[in-house]
Amino acid sequence: RTAMAAAPPPSTPGGSQPPPPLQYSALLQHLVGEQRRPRVWDPNTFGGIPSPPKSKEQKMVERAMESCAFKAALACVGGFVLGGAFGIFTAGIDTNVGFDPKDPYRTPTAKEVLKDMGQRGISYAKNFAIVGAMFSCTECVVESYRGKSDWRNSVISGCITGGAIGFRAGMKAGVIGCGGFAAFSAAIDYYLR
Repeated sequence: RTAMAAAPPPSTPGGSQPPPPLQYSALLQHLVGEQRRPRVWDPNTFGGIPSPPKSKEQKMVERAMESCAFKAALACVGGFVLGGAFGIFTAGIDTNVGFDPKDPYRTPTAKEVLKDMGQRGISYAKNFAIVGAMFSCTECVVESYRGKSDWRNSVISGCITGGAIGFRAGMKAGVIGCGGFAAFSAAIDYYLR
């Protein structure tokens, strides 16, 4: 390639210099580069529904609902309800509900069957509530620490929750619990997003 020397711009008869040529690199810096100013989108511009500014009470309620304590409490209540329903369902399909192992030929009464179903439902409800609260709280803490909301948060919190539950039975169970909960969390996050 041959290098061309920049020729001085010709002067006009009036004595004024013509404007310098447009530099596209400077223009791109303002359009997509570091000097670009963020644009504030107003929903009224595009025919959206106008919304009044939020009051202090609304902002306070939003902050409370986005807190880790509220998320953990909500997961605890949801886990309790889901666990209770699951426990009653499994007790309903179990053929040994209400049977006395000392006298297997005696037919259980309806009261004994309902009592056994209730005990199993409460047991499942407590377990689901604890796991739900642990998972939700750890996910919220991990998300707050990382400052990102992506699939890694659920995998990390699933590993922490599964590991904490499994370590009560030993190191091997803790590692298996960590891997199992992390894989389950990743699968649920993949299908829900």
